[in-house]
Amino acid sequence: MTDSDESSWIHWFCKQRGNEFFCEVDEEYIQDKFNLNFLDSNVKNYKCALEVILDLNPGSGSEDPAEPELEASAEKLYGLIHARFILTNRGIELMLEKYNKGEFGTCPRVFCHQQPVLPIGLSDNPGEDMVAIYCPKCNDVYIPKASRHSNLDGAFFGTGFPHMLFMEKPDARPKRGKQKFVPRLFGFKIHHTAYRTAAENQKDATVSPVGEIDSPSHI
Repeated sequence: MTDSDESSWIHWFCKQRGNEFFCEVDEEYIQDKFNLNFLDSNVKNYKCALEVILDLNPGSGSEDPAEPELEASAEKLYGLIHARFILTNRGIELMLEKYNKGEFGTCPRVFCHQQPVLPIGLSDNPGEDMVAIYCPKCNDVYIPKASRHSNLDGAFFGTGFPHMLFMEKPDARPKRGKQKFVPRLFGFKIHHTAYRTAAENQKDATVSPVGEIDSPSHI
């Protein structure tokens, strides 16, 4: 990495506390307009935000948006670009490296034994859901452990990213865990009917099973 890379907006943004889930999108990818199709309709101040991301300085004008507003637009635009980038071969490689280092955290489920997780969105539409973490061992999603990740939009990672990664890198996918928690009391397994209420038991007792209704006698 060159000095210019380390001083870039992208490098700065990804190093901010709470942005650890992001990888650094290659500027060449962002400069290709084909990769940004239709994003201009989703981001306010699109052109100015793109200039911020690419460290372009066209000069300030009276019609330029206020700095906080522009920064918010740049962060949203970068997030949406990021969701597309991590589905590419290059993006998958970068995210796989972070996954192997455990930078996304581990599964909170006891029987997953600290299995590394991946970020995932529950919606591809920005503003609908915050980022979750996906465990490939139990095939479930959870809220990230660190509160600093609670403000990350799930759309910046997308609903299909973990599945794309494991389709491209099947050797990285762990075997599904078979161990399940079994409720016990005094060492004995608890039957599922043990949690039924008295009203539920009474209701079943008053309903005659089909086929056991007495037929009327014939004279």
